[in-house]
Amino acid sequence: MTTPSPSSAETRRAVIENARSVVVKVGTRVVTTAEGKLDRRRIDLLAAQLSHIADTGRQTVMVSSGAVGAGLGKLGLDARPTGLAQLQAVAAVGQTDLIEAYESSLKKHGRHAAQVLLTASDLRRRSGYLNVRNALTQIHEYGAIAIVNENDSVAVSELMTTFGDNDRLAAQVAGLLSDAMLIILSDVDGLYDGPPEDPKSKRFEMVESIDDRIMAMAQDHSASHSKGGMASKLEAAQVATSHGQPTIIAPGRDDQVLDKIFSEVAIGTLFVPQEKTIRGRRRWIGTSARVAGSLSLDDGAASAVRNNGSSLLAIGITKVSGSFQRGSVVSLHDPSGQEFARGLCNYPSSEVEMILGQPSHRISEILGHRPYESVIHRDNLVLLGPNDT
Repeated sequence: MTTPSPSSAETRRAVIENARSVVVKVGTRVVTTAEGKLDRRRIDLLAAQLSHIADTGRQTVMVSSGAVGAGLGKLGLDARPTGLAQLQAVAAVGQTDLIEAYESSLKKHGRHAAQVLLTASDLRRRSGYLNVRNALTQIHEYGAIAIVNENDSVAVSELMTTFGDNDRLAAQVAGLLSDAMLIILSDVDGLYDGPPEDPKSKRFEMVESIDDRIMAMAQDHSASHSKGGMASKLEAAQVATSHGQPTIIAPGRDDQVLDKIFSEVAIGTLFVPQEKTIRGRRRWIGTSARVAGSLSLDDGAASAVRNNGSSLLAIGITKVSGSFQRGSVVSLHDPSGQEFARGLCNYPSSEVEMILGQPSHRISEILGHRPYESVIHRDNLVLLGPNDT
Protein backbone atom coordinates (compact mmCIF):
# COMPACT_ATOMS: atom_id res chain seq x y z
CA MET A 1 0.00 0.00 0.00
CA THR A 2 1.31 3.44 -0.84
CA THR A 3 2.09 5.91 1.96
CA PRO A 4 -0.31 8.85 1.83
CA SER A 5 1.17 12.25 1.08
CA PRO A 6 0.20 15.10 3.42
CA SER A 7 -1.99 16.69 0.71
CA SER A 8 -3.89 13.49 -0.04
CA ALA A 9 -4.34 12.73 3.67
CA GLU A 10 -5.74 16.23 4.24
CA THR A 11 -8.02 15.91 1.22
CA ARG A 12 -9.32 12.54 2.39
CA ARG A 13 -9.98 13.94 5.86
CA ALA A 14 -11.90 16.89 4.41
CA VAL A 15 -13.93 14.63 2.11
CA ILE A 16 -15.04 12.43 5.01
CA GLU A 17 -15.82 15.35 7.30
CA ASN A 18 -17.94 17.09 4.64
CA ALA A 19 -19.93 14.02 3.56
CA ARG A 20 -23.51 14.21 4.80
CA SER A 21 -24.72 11.35 2.60
CA VAL A 22 -22.93 8.15 1.62
CA VAL A 23 -23.77 5.88 -1.30
CA VAL A 24 -21.96 2.54 -1.24
CA LYS A 25 -22.00 0.36 -4.34
CA VAL A 26 -21.03 -3.29 -4.09
CA GLY A 27 -20.58 -5.55 -7.10
CA THR A 28 -21.56 -9.11 -7.83
CA ARG A 29 -18.04 -10.48 -7.41
CA VAL A 30 -17.87 -9.03 -3.91
CA VAL A 31 -21.21 -10.27 -2.54
CA THR A 32 -21.23 -13.73 -4.12
CA THR A 33 -18.96 -16.72 -3.61
CA ALA A 34 -16.84 -18.30 -6.31
CA GLU A 35 -19.73 -20.71 -6.88
CA GLY A 36 -22.13 -17.84 -7.55
CA LYS A 37 -24.07 -18.14 -4.30
CA LEU A 38 -24.81 -15.16 -2.09
CA ASP A 39 -22.01 -14.62 0.44
CA ARG A 40 -23.98 -14.03 3.65
CA ARG A 41 -20.84 -13.48 5.70
CA ARG A 42 -19.93 -10.59 3.40
CA ILE A 43 -23.45 -9.18 3.71
CA ASP A 44 -23.14 -9.37 7.52
CA LEU A 45 -19.85 -7.45 7.44
CA LEU A 46 -21.23 -4.78 5.10
CA ALA A 47 -24.43 -4.38 7.10
CA ALA A 48 -22.48 -3.77 10.29
CA GLN A 49 -20.34 -1.10 8.64
CA LEU A 50 -23.32 0.54 6.91
CA SER A 51 -24.92 0.79 10.35
CA HIS A 52 -21.76 2.41 11.73
CA ILE A 53 -22.00 5.07 9.00
CA ALA A 54 -25.73 5.61 9.61
CA ASP A 55 -25.05 5.93 13.35
CA THR A 56 -23.07 9.11 12.57
CA GLY A 57 -26.29 10.69 11.23
CA ARG A 58 -25.28 10.43 7.58
CA GLN A 59 -27.92 9.31 5.08
CA THR A 60 -26.69 5.88 4.03
CA VAL A 61 -27.67 4.08 0.82
CA MET A 62 -26.41 0.75 -0.51
CA VAL A 63 -26.54 0.05 -4.25
CA SER A 64 -26.10 -3.69 -4.37
CA SER A 65 -25.59 -6.02 -7.28
CA GLY A 66 -25.96 -9.73 -6.74
CA ALA A 67 -29.56 -10.58 -7.66
CA VAL A 68 -28.59 -12.59 -10.74
CA GLY A 69 -25.66 -14.19 -8.92
CA ALA A 70 -27.87 -15.10 -5.97
CA GLY A 71 -30.47 -16.50 -8.35
CA LEU A 72 -27.90 -18.67 -10.11
CA GLY A 73 -26.86 -20.18 -6.80
CA LYS A 74 -30.42 -20.64 -5.55
CA LEU A 75 -31.52 -22.35 -8.77
CA GLY A 76 -28.39 -24.46 -9.04
CA LEU A 77 -27.38 -23.01 -12.42
CA ASP A 78 -23.75 -23.20 -13.49
CA ALA A 79 -23.74 -20.32 -15.97
CA ARG A 80 -25.50 -17.02 -16.53
CA PRO A 81 -28.36 -17.50 -19.04
CA THR A 82 -28.19 -15.57 -22.30
CA GLY A 83 -31.93 -15.18 -22.91
CA LEU A 84 -33.64 -12.07 -21.55
CA ALA A 85 -36.63 -13.91 -20.04
CA GLN A 86 -34.34 -16.37 -18.29
CA LEU A 87 -32.15 -13.56 -16.93
CA GLN A 88 -35.18 -11.69 -15.65
CA ALA A 89 -36.50 -14.81 -13.94
CA VAL A 90 -33.13 -15.57 -12.32
CA ALA A 91 -32.90 -11.97 -11.09
CA ALA A 92 -36.42 -12.12 -9.62
CA VAL A 93 -35.60 -15.33 -7.74
CA GLY A 94 -32.28 -13.96 -6.53
CA GLN A 95 -33.59 -10.55 -5.47
CA THR A 96 -35.67 -12.10 -2.68
CA ASP A 97 -32.54 -13.72 -1.23
CA LEU A 98 -30.56 -10.53 -1.61
CA ILE A 99 -32.97 -8.25 0.26
CA GLU A 100 -33.69 -10.91 2.92
CA ALA A 101 -29.96 -11.19 3.59
CA TYR A 102 -29.62 -7.43 4.09
CA GLU A 103 -32.73 -7.29 6.28
CA SER A 104 -31.52 -10.15 8.47
CA SER A 105 -28.06 -8.61 8.85
CA LEU A 106 -29.25 -5.04 9.47
CA LYS A 107 -31.76 -6.17 12.12
CA LYS A 108 -28.82 -7.22 14.29
CA HIS A 109 -27.93 -3.53 14.46
CA GLY A 110 -31.45 -2.22 15.05
CA ARG A 111 -32.14 -1.19 11.46
CA HIS A 112 -34.29 -2.34 8.56
CA ALA A 113 -33.49 -2.81 4.89
CA ALA A 114 -35.71 -0.83 2.51
CA GLN A 115 -35.81 -2.39 -0.95
CA VAL A 116 -35.73 0.19 -3.76
CA LEU A 117 -35.83 -1.20 -7.31
CA LEU A 118 -35.26 1.31 -10.11
CA THR A 119 -35.31 1.45 -13.88
CA ALA A 120 -33.69 4.23 -15.90
CA SER A 121 -37.13 5.64 -16.73
CA ASP A 122 -37.72 6.33 -13.01
CA LEU A 123 -35.05 9.03 -13.18
CA ARG A 124 -35.65 10.34 -16.70
CA ARG A 125 -38.75 12.32 -15.79
CA ARG A 126 -38.07 15.26 -13.50
CA SER A 127 -41.05 14.30 -11.31
CA GLY A 128 -39.79 10.73 -10.99
CA TYR A 129 -36.29 11.96 -10.19
CA LEU A 130 -37.64 14.08 -7.33
CA ASN A 131 -39.95 11.30 -6.11
CA VAL A 132 -37.06 8.85 -5.81
CA ARG A 133 -35.01 11.44 -3.93
CA ASN A 134 -37.87 12.14 -1.53
CA ALA A 135 -38.43 8.43 -0.93
CA LEU A 136 -34.76 7.88 -0.11
CA THR A 137 -34.84 10.81 2.29
CA GLN A 138 -37.91 9.44 4.07
CA ILE A 139 -36.33 5.99 4.36
CA HIS A 140 -33.39 7.63 6.09
CA GLU A 141 -35.66 9.57 8.44
CA TYR A 142 -37.31 6.31 9.48
CA GLY A 143 -33.89 4.96 10.45
CA ALA A 144 -33.78 2.35 7.68
CA ILE A 145 -31.10 1.84 5.03
CA ALA A 146 -32.15 1.83 1.37
CA ILE A 147 -30.89 -1.17 -0.61
CA VAL A 148 -31.06 -0.08 -4.25
CA ASN A 149 -30.79 -2.29 -7.31
CA GLU A 150 -31.74 -2.12 -10.96
CA ASN A 151 -35.18 -3.67 -11.42
CA ASP A 152 -33.78 -6.56 -13.43
CA SER A 153 -37.05 -8.47 -13.57
CA VAL A 154 -38.79 -5.76 -15.64
CA ALA A 155 -35.99 -3.61 -17.11
CA VAL A 156 -35.65 -4.99 -20.62
CA SER A 157 -32.23 -3.48 -21.25
CA GLU A 158 -30.45 -3.61 -17.88
CA LEU A 159 -29.37 -7.14 -18.21
CA MET A 160 -28.14 -6.31 -21.70
CA THR A 161 -28.21 -2.94 -20.34
CA THR A 162 -30.06 0.21 -19.20
CA PHE A 163 -28.03 2.18 -16.68
CA GLY A 164 -24.96 0.44 -18.09
CA ASP A 165 -24.45 -1.37 -14.82
CA ASN A 166 -24.86 -0.65 -11.13
CA ASP A 167 -21.76 1.57 -11.10
CA ARG A 168 -23.53 4.20 -13.18
CA LEU A 169 -26.76 3.63 -11.25
CA ALA A 170 -24.86 4.34 -8.02
CA ALA A 171 -23.48 7.59 -9.46
CA GLN A 172 -26.99 8.69 -10.42
CA VAL A 173 -28.35 7.78 -6.98
CA ALA A 174 -25.54 9.77 -5.38
CA GLY A 175 -26.58 12.66 -7.60
CA LEU A 176 -29.97 12.68 -5.89
CA LEU A 177 -28.48 13.39 -2.47
CA SER A 178 -26.87 16.45 -0.91
CA ASP A 179 -23.18 16.52 0.05
CA ALA A 180 -22.85 12.87 -0.97
CA MET A 181 -19.78 10.67 -1.18
CA LEU A 182 -19.76 7.66 -3.50
CA ILE A 183 -17.87 4.52 -2.47
CA ILE A 184 -17.51 1.77 -5.07
CA LEU A 185 -16.42 -1.55 -3.58
CA SER A 186 -14.55 -3.56 -6.17
CA ASP A 187 -12.66 -6.82 -6.42
CA VAL A 188 -9.47 -4.77 -6.90
CA ASP A 189 -7.84 -2.38 -4.42
CA GLY A 190 -8.32 0.74 -6.55
CA LEU A 191 -6.94 2.21 -9.76
CA TYR A 192 -3.47 1.03 -10.77
CA ASP A 193 -1.05 2.34 -13.38
CA GLY A 194 -0.86 -1.18 -14.81
CA PRO A 195 -2.51 -4.59 -14.43
CA PRO A 196 -3.49 -4.92 -10.72
CA GLU A 197 -2.04 -8.42 -10.54
CA ASP A 198 1.38 -7.17 -11.69
CA PRO A 199 3.56 -6.55 -8.58
CA LYS A 200 5.24 -3.66 -10.42
CA SER A 201 1.94 -1.81 -10.78
CA LYS A 202 1.30 1.02 -8.34
CA ARG A 203 -2.03 2.05 -6.90
CA PHE A 204 -3.11 5.64 -7.29
CA GLU A 205 -3.82 7.01 -3.85
CA MET A 206 -5.63 10.07 -5.25
CA VAL A 207 -6.75 11.22 -8.71
CA GLU A 208 -7.50 14.91 -9.15
CA SER A 209 -8.93 14.72 -12.68
CA ILE A 210 -10.32 11.83 -14.72
CA ASP A 211 -8.92 12.49 -18.19
CA ASP A 212 -8.19 10.28 -21.19
CA ARG A 213 -4.90 9.14 -19.65
CA ILE A 214 -6.68 7.93 -16.52
CA MET A 215 -9.46 6.27 -18.52
CA ALA A 216 -6.86 4.38 -20.56
CA MET A 217 -5.60 2.72 -17.37
CA ALA A 218 -8.87 0.87 -16.81
CA GLN A 219 -8.29 -2.85 -16.58
CA ASP A 220 -11.52 -4.78 -17.23
CA HIS A 221 -11.71 -8.40 -16.15
CA SER A 222 -13.87 -11.06 -17.70
CA ALA A 223 -16.38 -12.78 -15.47
CA SER A 224 -19.49 -14.86 -16.03
CA HIS A 225 -21.72 -13.32 -13.34
CA SER A 226 -21.09 -9.56 -13.50
CA LYS A 227 -21.04 -6.79 -16.09
CA GLY A 228 -18.95 -4.09 -14.42
CA GLY A 229 -15.25 -3.41 -14.89
CA MET A 230 -12.79 -0.69 -14.01
CA ALA A 231 -13.86 1.32 -17.06
CA SER A 232 -17.45 1.53 -15.82
CA LYS A 233 -16.22 2.43 -12.33
CA LEU A 234 -14.15 5.30 -13.74
CA GLU A 235 -17.13 6.50 -15.76
CA ALA A 236 -19.25 6.45 -12.60
CA ALA A 237 -16.54 8.36 -10.73
CA GLN A 238 -16.45 10.89 -13.54
CA VAL A 239 -20.20 11.47 -13.29
CA ALA A 240 -20.09 11.73 -9.50
CA THR A 241 -17.11 14.10 -9.35
CA SER A 242 -18.76 16.35 -11.97
CA HIS A 243 -21.57 16.73 -9.41
CA GLY A 244 -19.11 17.71 -6.71
CA GLN A 245 -19.18 14.29 -5.08
CA PRO A 246 -15.90 12.65 -4.08
CA THR A 247 -15.59 9.01 -5.07
CA ILE A 248 -13.52 6.21 -3.61
CA ILE A 249 -12.90 2.90 -5.39
CA ALA A 250 -11.87 0.48 -2.66
CA PRO A 251 -11.32 -3.27 -2.05
CA GLY A 252 -14.70 -4.84 -1.35
CA ARG A 253 -13.18 -8.00 0.07
CA ASP A 254 -11.39 -6.15 2.86
CA ASP A 255 -13.52 -7.10 5.87
CA GLN A 256 -13.26 -3.61 7.42
CA VAL A 257 -13.16 -1.55 4.24
CA LEU A 258 -15.88 0.97 5.17
CA ASP A 259 -14.68 1.34 8.75
CA LYS A 260 -11.18 2.00 7.43
CA ILE A 261 -12.41 4.64 5.00
CA PHE A 262 -14.17 6.52 7.78
CA SER A 263 -11.09 6.17 9.98
CA GLU A 264 -9.20 8.04 7.24
CA VAL A 265 -7.03 5.05 6.32
CA ALA A 266 -5.46 5.53 2.87
CA ILE A 267 -7.36 2.63 1.33
CA GLY A 268 -8.43 2.49 -2.30
CA THR A 269 -8.25 5.41 -4.74
CA LEU A 270 -9.86 8.76 -3.97
CA PHE A 271 -11.21 10.76 -6.92
CA VAL A 272 -11.44 14.45 -6.10
CA PRO A 273 -14.57 16.35 -7.19
CA GLN A 274 -14.35 19.08 -9.80
CA GLU A 275 -14.30 22.68 -8.65
CA LYS A 276 -17.12 23.60 -11.05
CA THR A 277 -19.96 21.20 -10.37
CA ILE A 278 -23.38 20.48 -11.85
CA ARG A 279 -26.27 20.87 -9.43
CA GLY A 280 -30.05 20.65 -9.23
CA ARG A 281 -32.03 20.63 -12.44
CA ARG A 282 -28.91 20.85 -14.62
CA ARG A 283 -27.60 17.68 -13.00
CA TRP A 284 -30.81 15.88 -13.97
CA ILE A 285 -30.59 17.23 -17.53
CA GLY A 286 -27.05 16.01 -17.99
CA THR A 287 -27.25 12.56 -16.45
CA SER A 288 -30.76 11.17 -16.02
CA ALA A 289 -33.32 12.84 -18.27
CA ARG A 290 -34.62 11.10 -21.38
CA VAL A 291 -33.26 12.70 -24.54
CA ALA A 292 -36.22 13.35 -26.86
CA GLY A 293 -34.40 14.69 -29.93
CA SER A 294 -31.33 16.48 -31.17
CA LEU A 295 -30.25 19.78 -32.68
CA SER A 296 -27.30 20.16 -35.04
CA LEU A 297 -25.39 23.44 -34.76
CA ASP A 298 -23.05 25.41 -36.98
CA ASP A 299 -19.49 26.18 -35.89
CA GLY A 300 -20.33 29.57 -34.43
CA ALA A 301 -23.19 28.34 -32.28
CA ALA A 302 -21.29 25.26 -31.09
CA SER A 303 -18.32 27.42 -30.08
CA ALA A 304 -20.55 29.99 -28.33
CA VAL A 305 -22.29 27.31 -26.27
CA ARG A 306 -19.21 25.22 -25.58
CA ASN A 307 -16.62 27.93 -24.92
CA ASN A 308 -18.59 31.03 -23.90
CA GLY A 309 -21.46 29.58 -21.89
CA SER A 310 -23.95 31.21 -24.25
CA SER A 311 -27.62 30.39 -24.74
CA LEU A 312 -28.53 28.62 -27.97
CA LEU A 313 -30.19 30.89 -30.52
CA ALA A 314 -32.22 29.72 -33.51
CA ILE A 315 -29.80 31.29 -35.97
CA GLY A 316 -27.12 28.74 -35.07
CA ILE A 317 -29.27 25.63 -35.60
CA THR A 318 -28.86 23.76 -38.89
CA LYS A 319 -30.99 20.64 -38.35
CA VAL A 320 -33.67 19.20 -36.06
CA SER A 321 -33.93 15.44 -35.44
CA GLY A 322 -36.82 13.77 -33.64
CA SER A 323 -40.26 14.92 -32.58
CA PHE A 324 -40.46 16.55 -29.16
CA GLN A 325 -42.55 18.92 -27.09
CA ARG A 326 -41.60 22.21 -25.46
CA GLY A 327 -39.62 21.54 -22.28
CA SER A 328 -38.08 18.31 -23.59
CA VAL A 329 -34.40 17.53 -23.13
CA VAL A 330 -32.52 17.54 -26.43
CA SER A 331 -28.91 16.83 -27.32
CA LEU A 332 -26.71 19.34 -29.14
CA HIS A 333 -24.31 18.22 -31.86
CA ASP A 334 -21.43 20.14 -33.40
CA PRO A 335 -20.77 20.13 -37.18
CA SER A 336 -18.73 16.92 -36.86
CA GLY A 337 -21.78 15.15 -35.38
CA GLN A 338 -20.32 14.92 -31.87
CA GLU A 339 -22.81 15.37 -29.02
CA PHE A 340 -21.34 17.94 -26.65
CA ALA A 341 -24.27 19.28 -24.61
CA ARG A 342 -27.88 18.74 -23.56
CA GLY A 343 -30.57 21.19 -22.60
CA LEU A 344 -34.25 21.97 -22.07
CA CYS A 345 -35.77 23.20 -25.32
CA ASN A 346 -38.06 26.25 -25.14
CA TYR A 347 -39.90 25.32 -28.36
CA PRO A 348 -41.41 22.10 -29.77
CA SER A 349 -39.59 20.46 -32.67
CA SER A 350 -42.22 21.64 -35.16
CA GLU A 351 -41.51 25.27 -34.28
CA VAL A 352 -37.73 24.84 -34.15
CA GLU A 353 -37.96 23.50 -37.72
CA MET A 354 -39.64 26.76 -38.74
CA ILE A 355 -37.19 29.14 -37.05
CA LEU A 356 -33.83 27.36 -37.44
CA GLY A 357 -31.22 29.55 -39.07
CA GLN A 358 -33.26 32.68 -38.35
CA PRO A 359 -32.31 35.65 -36.13
CA SER A 360 -34.25 35.95 -32.88
CA HIS A 361 -36.13 39.08 -33.93
CA ARG A 362 -37.87 37.11 -36.70
CA ILE A 363 -39.32 34.43 -34.37
CA SER A 364 -42.54 36.34 -33.65
CA GLU A 365 -42.95 37.11 -37.36
CA ILE A 366 -42.61 33.43 -38.29
CA LEU A 367 -44.49 31.80 -35.39
CA GLY A 368 -46.86 34.59 -34.43
CA HIS A 369 -45.40 34.65 -30.93
CA ARG A 370 -41.98 34.76 -29.25
CA PRO A 371 -42.15 33.58 -25.64
CA TYR A 372 -38.37 33.06 -25.58
CA GLU A 373 -35.49 34.75 -27.37
CA SER A 374 -33.33 31.64 -27.09
CA VAL A 375 -34.17 28.08 -28.10
CA ILE A 376 -32.28 26.84 -25.03
CA HIS A 377 -31.33 29.21 -22.22
CA ARG A 378 -27.82 28.86 -20.85
CA ASP A 379 -29.19 28.11 -17.36
CA ASN A 380 -30.78 24.95 -18.81
CA LEU A 381 -27.70 23.82 -20.76
CA VAL A 382 -25.20 21.20 -19.58
CA LEU A 383 -21.90 20.52 -21.32
CA LEU A 384 -20.89 16.87 -21.54
CA GLY A 385 -17.44 15.55 -20.82
CA PRO A 386 -15.51 13.47 -23.38
CA ASN A 387 -16.81 10.20 -21.88
CA ASP A 388 -20.39 11.23 -21.13
CA THR A 389 -21.86 10.65 -24.58
